[in-house]
Amino acid sequence: MPKTLDDLDVAGNVVLLRADLNVPMRDGAVTDATRIDRLAPTISELAEKGAVVIVASHFGRPEGKRNPDMSLGPLAGPLSGALGGRNVAFADDCIGPEAEKVVAAAKGGDVVLLENLRYHAGEEANDADFAKSLASLADVYVNDAFSAAHRAHASVAALAGLLPSAAGRLMQAELDALESALGNPERPVGAIVGGAKVSTKLDLLGNLVGEVDMLAIGGAMANTFLFALGTDVGKSLCESDMADTARGIMAKADEAGCEIVLPSDAAVSAEFAEGAPGQVVPTTAVPDDMMILDVGPGSANGLAAKLGGLKTLVWNGPLGAFEIPPFDAGTVMVAKVAADLTRAGKLKTVAGGGDTVAALASADVVDEFSYVSTAGGAFLEWLEGKELPGVKALG
Repeated sequence: MPKTLDDLDVAGNVVLLRADLNVPMRDGAVTDATRIDRLAPTISELAEKGAVVIVASHFGRPEGKRNPDMSLGPLAGPLSGALGGRNVAFADDCIGPEAEKVVAAAKGGDVVLLENLRYHAGEEANDADFAKSLASLADVYVNDAFSAAHRAHASVAALAGLLPSAAGRLMQAELDALESALGNPERPVGAIVGGAKVSTKLDLLGNLVGEVDMLAIGGAMANTFLFALGTDVGKSLCESDMADTARGIMAKADEAGCEIVLPSDAAVSAEFAEGAPGQVVPTTAVPDDMMILDVGPGSANGLAAKLGGLKTLVWNGPLGAFEIPPFDAGTVMVAKVAADLTRAGKLKTVAGGGDTVAALASADVVDEFSYVSTAGGAFLEWLEGKELPGVKALG
């Protein structure tokens, strides 16, 4: 675990805080403030300790050019609101005279929001000179953007080596949760992995079968595993060319003593549309003109029962096409059981990935899981067993 705020004396210092304010917006307004709200405790703690807090973030993909549609200026207000009305000054650049002027005017306890880091090509290039320009603004560096930790960018990797560095509270919470989920979990530990394609989660599946005691595979990727076992999956989305790979993953799981759980029944329909007529069939009896769109009630109940025998659960990806009812039924049912076990203190639940968060939100259980990561790609790469540049840089 890297150093944390507990290891820093920030009073009277200028702290450059790498944040992730790449939040969804529509018509200039934030539509989901989760990342801002989760960042606020670190900013408040630093400010209350007497530091000048410089908040630096990327937003969108301006590709090294100024783009008014990707300015962080509109986020100064929402950030101030999340900080209980604390004033947030905005600098129209993240380096150079404009940034230096705004920072110089700040006093202990003040907050400064810099303009989009990606307006400069040096950010994504991990350019040493750009990192030095950022470092010249501050005395201390704090990274609270685990969601950007898989990027070897200047403000994430190079900058950490130029100033005394530590993880912020959000980064600390994320690393603690991941360590308890896979690094040093209470066993038995299980994982639920869903999604459309095996090809996009090869590294994830390959790493998990060596780490967990049970791996439940859902979503369309389960169809590929069923196909690999000789099951006819009808018109279902299926990567038939990945059958050998799926068999290899199952063989690796068998060697590692990891139980692979696949659906035994499925909700099927001739079309993927809300209100489309459907039926539940065994996975061995999918009609040729139909597609699997969700696990069936038997599979959901069976998986829910297995959760009762676990101490730790990692979840990435829905079990079915949850965006369109009734094909959210399996995901919602299993999520509610996981939430009940968590609330009862019987199961530690760590989940992440964009579709996963949305699926858990539709089941209304996000706040009942032990930890739900909003880190997306960084969460996935950690589950894949990869070293993250932003975490490595903190030492």
